[in-house]
Amino acid sequence: MKQLEGKRIGIGLTGSHHTYSKVFEQIKRLVEKNAEVIPIVSNTVQHTDTKFGNATDHVKRLESLTGKKVIKSMQDAEPLGPKNPLDCMVIAPLTGNSMAKFANGMTDNPVLMAAKSTIRNQNPVVLSVTTNDALGMNGVNLMRLINSKHIYFVPFGQDNPMKKPNSLVANLDLLEESIVSALNREQLQPIIIPHNQ
Repeated sequence: MKQLEGKRIGIGLTGSHHTYSKVFEQIKRLVEKNAEVIPIVSNTVQHTDTKFGNATDHVKRLESLTGKKVIKSMQDAEPLGPKNPLDCMVIAPLTGNSMAKFANGMTDNPVLMAAKSTIRNQNPVVLSVTTNDALGMNGVNLMRLINSKHIYFVPFGQDNPMKKPNSLVANLDLLEESIVSALNREQLQPIIIPHNQ
């Protein structure tokens, strides 16, 4: 998509570790479209080793894919507002914990700081939800974000409605389209979709 060429796009990862491999695939695609991808990670991403890989390797992979140093501190994320603005900020994956914080104005990690800085400039923030409680306790936060200015979503659906009825997962294959729509100040529709497992 030529609409992405030369665009500065922040990609912020939060703690849904099983999603990272899919996010890395999308980052590669954005770079291939000549977008300038700025990687940003939450404290959880940079310090937590899991069965899906260790933190150091995730950071190295991000730097290898983007050719950029990963933003890992609040101090390094803050200039994305006044000095080095992004055209679009993406949070993928967006966990329930980060969703709750973002919806309630809490900025306690580099990813949320980058998102806040982007909204400060009235530029779009695209959210890729991955949480087991989006239709539970976090439902109010999801609705608050859907109804907020400058915030857009990667279309999402229930990934396992029988066993996890409150869970929603975004279809990351729609990330590029979601970003392009957000740059045009439009929400990609439909926002609620059947989820392909």
